Amino acid sequence: MSQFINAKDAIVTEAIDGLLRTSGGALSRLDGYPHIKVVMRSDWDRSKVALISGGGSGHEPSHAGLVGQGMLTAAVCGEIFASPSVDAVLAAILAVTGTAGCLLIVKNYTGDRLNFGLAAERARAFGLKVAMVVVDDDIALPELPQPRGVAGTLFVHKVAGALAERGRDLEAITEAANRVIAGVASIGMSLDTCTVPGSPKEERIAHGKAELGLGIHGEAGVSQVDFDGARHAMQVVADRLAPYLGKGPHAVLLNNLGGTTPLEMSILAEELMRSPLGRHIKRVIGPAPLMTSLDMRGFSVSILPLTSDDEAALSAPVAPVAWPGAVAPSAVEAIPLPDGLTPIKPTPSAHGERRAFIERCCQVMIAAEAELNQLDAKSGDGDTGSTLATAARALIGALDRMPLADMAQLYRAIGLELSQTMGGSSGVLLAIFFSAAGDAAADGADSAGALIRGLERIQEVGGAVPGDRTMIDALAPALAALPNGLPAAAAAARDGADRTASMTKAKAGRAAYVPEHSLRGVRDPGAEAVARLFEHLAS
Repeated sequence: MSQFINAKDAIVTEAIDGLLRTSGGALSRLDGYPHIKVVMRSDWDRSKVALISGGGSGHEPSHAGLVGQGMLTAAVCGEIFASPSVDAVLAAILAVTGTAGCLLIVKNYTGDRLNFGLAAERARAFGLKVAMVVVDDDIALPELPQPRGVAGTLFVHKVAGALAERGRDLEAITEAANRVIAGVASIGMSLDTCTVPGSPKEERIAHGKAELGLGIHGEAGVSQVDFDGARHAMQVVADRLAPYLGKGPHAVLLNNLGGTTPLEMSILAEELMRSPLGRHIKRVIGPAPLMTSLDMRGFSVSILPLTSDDEAALSAPVAPVAWPGAVAPSAVEAIPLPDGLTPIKPTPSAHGERRAFIERCCQVMIAAEAELNQLDAKSGDGDTGSTLATAARALIGALDRMPLADMAQLYRAIGLELSQTMGGSSGVLLAIFFSAAGDAAADGADSAGALIRGLERIQEVGGAVPGDRTMIDALAPALAALPNGLPAAAAAARDGADRTASMTKAKAGRAAYVPEHSLRGVRDPGAEAVARLFEHLAS
């Protein structure tokens, strides 16, 4: 897989320098490249307890992105997923530690424990006051004698950072850090493995499966479970965390492991609040990428029993922009639509034949969803089938409130429903189409005449004409042939749709932005949908 990197051995140093250049002067580094990679606060005066963390790179924004007022004083960066050296850790300690001392916050991995631990011993030999805590929040393997440190480490950074900023002494900060470590529990789930730069991607997670309890260095999870959407995924994670819930309110951290889209993370946040964990949550951090695993397409959840002191510490302002804040969950507030946009609800009326006809049309679009998406992926953004199927499902669900016995009102009601449920320009155009058809029917036009009036209106508004490579290329000839019967209309629609495969220059729609070679031999998905609809009705 291609990645936006240069030389493999310069990934971390170049990334650090990029971070520093965009920090507004808030961050600096020690002059020890390439072996010593330490990011530190530019404004540090050594008068307070220093907080140092770090480890292998690839977990960004942890740890360098969390350096700043209210959180870390310095971060020691190793190579990708590799612990930094003893000398690098010692350099950080010597650079930021004053008479108040420093606290090393270490994730529970052998390399980190050894290198940070030996550096602490050497620093003490210099006469410095150094304490170290080890985070072991991963619950994936409960029987493991030394659980891994994962995203729960952020709770320790934040609570300790708030206390250090307030001038608390090393003993008090260390005690608070250990108390947080004792209470925090985390577990992650992913649909894919991470991609280590310069190494082949490990394809171990089968389609339809998710890996539960995997490590932040790409280690295999404790098990692979069936994947059945966001709700089921969050339920599995919540079930694993349930035994670790303490009494009273909790803080929860929803972490993006690197490759999950913001859209998916927001859905996971909703499912987290709906899950059994939701009623225990008083403060939520995220969803946000905080302790990532390169581009891993997964998430993790960390929970912490919340004391009033910890709540204050988690809510205290900080300088690092990577920290999203600890907010109180709120209910979804729906504000009524402004006057003029509240839908006018027609009086429902029954008509069995028309209801069956509409359902047949909708089922055609639902059945064609995947194939239309595949066709659209070659010439657009791959969602034509989903757009039409979503609207079709919504329309079926709205039939009970439709004026099925009144054609003029029915056309208008369908147009209104599509304007609210069908995305993109297609929804707008079809809403105009059916609204105009309703006006024509009210003026006495028959079905064919009403639909032709709708076609004329969307051509006026949308600007597309036959030959522009849109659904008009199938719809226009179909409606022109409709007075001769459905078989004739279906044949005309099919011929029009097939002709779009030879049109290598689209003049309207999303395909207008696609190179000619990508359109050659590919039918327009909108025209194909029209042709399939008429063919089904004719059969």
